[in-house]
Amino acid sequence: MKEIFGNTLGLKANEQHRLRNTFRRRVSPHEIVSPELARHLTELSHETNRQVGVLINRKGEIEHVVVGNAHKLELPDIGRARAGQVRLRGLRLVHTHLKSEPLTKDDLTDLALLRLDCVAAVGVGQEGLPGVLHYAHLVPENGTGEFWQVTTLPSVHLEQPDLTDTLSALEEEFSRKAAARAVGGREKAILVAVCLDGNRAQAEASLAELKELARTAGVEVVDSVLQVKREADPRYLIGRGKLEDLNLRSMQSMVDLLIFDKDLTPSQGRHIGEATSLKVLDRTQLILDIFAQRAQSAEGKLQVELAQLKYRLPRLVQSDDSLSRLAGGIGGRGPGETKLEIDRRRVRERITHLEKRIDTIGRERSVRRAQRNRRELPVISIVGYTNAGKSTLLNAITNAQVLAENKLFATLDPTSRRLRFPQEREVIITDTVGFIRDLPKDLVAAFRATLEELYDASLLLHVVDAGDPARDDQVEAVEKILSSLGLMEKPRLMVWNKADLLSAEEVESLLRSRGGVAISAQTRDGLQTLLAKADTTLFAEGASESMGIV
Repeated sequence: MKEIFGNTLGLKANEQHRLRNTFRRRVSPHEIVSPELARHLTELSHETNRQVGVLINRKGEIEHVVVGNAHKLELPDIGRARAGQVRLRGLRLVHTHLKSEPLTKDDLTDLALLRLDCVAAVGVGQEGLPGVLHYAHLVPENGTGEFWQVTTLPSVHLEQPDLTDTLSALEEEFSRKAAARAVGGREKAILVAVCLDGNRAQAEASLAELKELARTAGVEVVDSVLQVKREADPRYLIGRGKLEDLNLRSMQSMVDLLIFDKDLTPSQGRHIGEATSLKVLDRTQLILDIFAQRAQSAEGKLQVELAQLKYRLPRLVQSDDSLSRLAGGIGGRGPGETKLEIDRRRVRERITHLEKRIDTIGRERSVRRAQRNRRELPVISIVGYTNAGKSTLLNAITNAQVLAENKLFATLDPTSRRLRFPQEREVIITDTVGFIRDLPKDLVAAFRATLEELYDASLLLHVVDAGDPARDDQVEAVEKILSSLGLMEKPRLMVWNKADLLSAEEVESLLRSRGGVAISAQTRDGLQTLLAKADTTLFAEGASESMGIV
């Protein structure tokens, strides 16, 4: 005999016997609930003063009988349905409401998260007779933001819709949506940002940047959410209500992952993943993934792998000791070295190996720089925020063919080219990896061999996207990273790129207040002025203070 689930404490033997007999009842697959079953449930609910419910399969057989309290009932663990977003669960929930109230938020949340066929609530009338019938089923994505359709019948005795036909039509629509999504082939994501300092404008700018990062990574952004909170939730970062709303939205939109604008702690990432059954990424993971896609050289791949391993090391988890290596004898009792400890040891060994290889590459770079210095060729390094136009500028002034795209971190590997000034003077000009606010520390450490090129630079060209509304924040982010690398003492020339997007008055005001040179690397306007100032700065004595150096 199947057992009753839920709040059975205090039930009389007769009541428990009648509840067990519920398993013997049958319902037509075409109706939500029969009047006979509804009366049986409402009479039991009236006598016990508790909600009583059943989970019915599509054959009309009762698989679970559940007893709650006067306000709600807890369903048994029937598993999550995230893997089957095309099909529904194949179970419908029918339960009682003592005061004939409509479906609650808990009822509708269970409907969505468990992907139930239908949720119905039968009102308990006088003397325990069944009354009003509230029921709801899921609906496909429709552009209105509705997750479900709720309907009310004044009585269970009235004609109910054909449930079999309704479910067939719904699953056919879900399949059509899934097929359309499969044609696109890209992962779908919802972006999540949390504003903790009250600066909503800055949080929105950061969220917009996260959207560009997602686009660069090849992710289709379905929606973005910004929550303003006084303090972060230690378990989920965002509030539980917002997490529940994200769960519902991701279910309907068939989303694959959630991307958070803040860095998540290992426990937060784990708890959010458990609550949503989705892949969860934070800003650092997304940037690391972009770097992994973009790295072309062997050195770049090593640097990205090192940063990824350092990020993942504290996030290695294991749920049990089932994979422990058992040992016997004196001093060897216990679980031995667990699979988790083995994984951590191997990751540490790989990190040590990569660091040694990158150090070797760094020494080889030092040798090449020393040879270059012996030829007494000055070095100009291009630095700046990602997607500010650094590679486009390098191509424009050296006729190089470096990849330049309207994407963040389009180029990672440093590129050096010779540049001849009009006075027959030669310099080496180097393009470096772009910076971004909150650049992961492990990534900065991994790319130290690349960034060492900046230490030998005679002049830094700080390229800024003049048309970006957040240019001041971007300048601050770049200077913060330069300061952490000890490069703020280097001569720097501000290069306001994409000046063709501004009016002449705006450009004049910018140069008057901030100094530097206004150019358009795309149209090559202003490049002669830039080269003249760089030439004067490098080769004229005492010119550093007067030529637009910040």
